[in-house]
Amino acid sequence: MKKTLVVLMMIALCVPLFAQGKQETPAPTQQETPAPAPAVAAPAQATTTGGSVNAYTTLEEPLAAKLFQEFEAETGIHVNFVRLAGGECVARLEAEKENPQASIWVGGVGLDHITAKSKGLTTPYVSRYASKTPDTFKDPEHYYIGLYVGPLTFVTNLDRAKELGLDVPKSWADLLKPQYKGYIRMANPNSSGTAYNVLTTILDVYGTEDKMIAYMKELDKNIDQYTKSGSAPGKSVATGEIPIAIGYAHDQVKLKAAGANIVITAPSEGTGYELASMSLVKGGKDSVNAKKLYDWILSSPVAQKTFTEWYVVLVADGALKHPDALSINDIKVVNEDMAWDGDAVNKTRLLDRWNNEIGSKR
Repeated sequence: MKKTLVVLMMIALCVPLFAQGKQETPAPTQQETPAPAPAVAAPAQATTTGGSVNAYTTLEEPLAAKLFQEFEAETGIHVNFVRLAGGECVARLEAEKENPQASIWVGGVGLDHITAKSKGLTTPYVSRYASKTPDTFKDPEHYYIGLYVGPLTFVTNLDRAKELGLDVPKSWADLLKPQYKGYIRMANPNSSGTAYNVLTTILDVYGTEDKMIAYMKELDKNIDQYTKSGSAPGKSVATGEIPIAIGYAHDQVKLKAAGANIVITAPSEGTGYELASMSLVKGGKDSVNAKKLYDWILSSPVAQKTFTEWYVVLVADGALKHPDALSINDIKVVNEDMAWDGDAVNKTRLLDRWNNEIGSKR
């Protein structure tokens, strides 16, 4: 009963979030049915059509705002969006499953999109522009499509490191050294896809779940705090609040380009990476405009240019690339099994272990 009341309260709190959008009528209760056949996209519309669409996004808020403003300028369709961390978005979609409040989810670690698919929260869609994206970077059943890749890296504030007498860490093993106690920050894997990607990366580096948990227990001794968002720790490094953080390279490169005296390091053992993705929400009320936004993001040169301004490496064939962006082709990466990592059962087990053995003990 308590769980039911919590879910109902979450749904009630979500309804006002899209206050600027059109009024919605409740969606019918979803029944357990076989996976729907993917819809085939019509060409993206360049003409002004008007209307609106409700979206969740895990992109950085300034990037999302600019991207959606450009979409509205071209199509006349206004995007009412809420920015959520990846884990938060999956939880929100699950709470709203019987009455979805958004129709599209833009951005977020691909592992979270895989989890959403396995929970029946998203729906397949075939965009005519998906052919530009290599099969490696999209779901074979068309539930999600990759937008860009970004490796996990360390970021160190050189001024703070010098002040504290700290070496710049160059490996996952380095992060466990006593000299870094209280000087490292990362996100919480329950709310952040970035941090969950850290767990799966350490699993790939060390080989077993027990060894991954053992590593994370040792790392926990050096963590000053776990943040809700994956990009927040890097921002704290840029301001000098904390000397070292773990996050995605594109977020860190943008901070460096803005003038922060930081250095970005890829761990020598190999690192994981995100495949930031996009999905349509199952039962979304604005499905027509959601598909137009989906197609536009995949096809628009304006959208490509906007993404590259945030130093991400787009995966579509022939896409633009910023010269300062760090590609997974430039560093050593682990052999990720995204389907396994994003599977809801596996993810729940790994997070339960982290919570029971690490998170609950802080």
